[in-house]
Amino acid sequence: MGLRGIGEATIARVLELNLPDFEPLAFFPETTEGDWAPHLDWLKPKAMDPASGNLYFPMQSYVVRTPHHTILIDGCVGNHKDRPHRPNWHMKSDTRYFDVLASHGLAVEDIDYVMCTHMHVDHVGWNTQLINGRWVPTFPNAQYVFSKKEHDYWAAMHVETALPHIADSVLPIVEAGRALMVTSDHALDDTVWLEPTPGHTPDHFAVRLSSAGEEAVFSGDLMHAPIQCRHPEWRARPDYDVPQARATRRSFLERYCDTDTLVCTAHFPLPSAGHIVPHGDVFDFRYDSQDW
Repeated sequence: MGLRGIGEATIARVLELNLPDFEPLAFFPETTEGDWAPHLDWLKPKAMDPASGNLYFPMQSYVVRTPHHTILIDGCVGNHKDRPHRPNWHMKSDTRYFDVLASHGLAVEDIDYVMCTHMHVDHVGWNTQLINGRWVPTFPNAQYVFSKKEHDYWAAMHVETALPHIADSVLPIVEAGRALMVTSDHALDDTVWLEPTPGHTPDHFAVRLSSAGEEAVFSGDLMHAPIQCRHPEWRARPDYDVPQARATRRSFLERYCDTDTLVCTAHFPLPSAGHIVPHGDVFDFRYDSQDW
């Protein structure tokens, strides 16, 4: 796996899993088989497995290296996490995540900031690792950038109904004093800042990167699959505020359509990054031509 340059910065992908685990009608519960039929020819085999008909959702982090900082965006699934609802995530114990980091010349100690676009289970898992029976920060020298509003919502939910991923992957970061609580328009510096993109969760944010005249944006889960470029009105099952998520998606697509900004998605099929382009009165996703 290589690097993608953005001005004086670089982007690397840390791929943890890439499996066709998501059934389309379950994940997009307001759709029918007829809604999907016109799209099957371009979705298969890259975005949709021809055998099962399920969608590929890569689980991955991005590492951004600027002249000032090394930043990890989103924390994937993690190891030793109790996730029985997803058998391929449940109690994993492989070394792939660390191996990919190492292939980029990185150790966990090298990460300065971990940015969590939101606090769903597949975006916080590697925040922590299990050592001697305790959940401790995986990246010991990093500050973990959390939206305070997002954190407070999930922490309150956890008090009412225990949420394992909050207990094992979020609260230990706060207890260790490694959480940097911010608003969702926080700026790290003039190269990296947050862009509010609420709806999928209460205070979801995207991450902007600007360096030497080049631009990228890390979109998190404001959209999950390229079909949502054609159908930004399709709600994903986990969306918290459906009307707001729809409005955020369309606004994001309009903002970056026909621009040079590289859009790095969380779950689009590999290579997951590209550009928003027009498609009639909606949009399409043109995958990045660079091999990384």
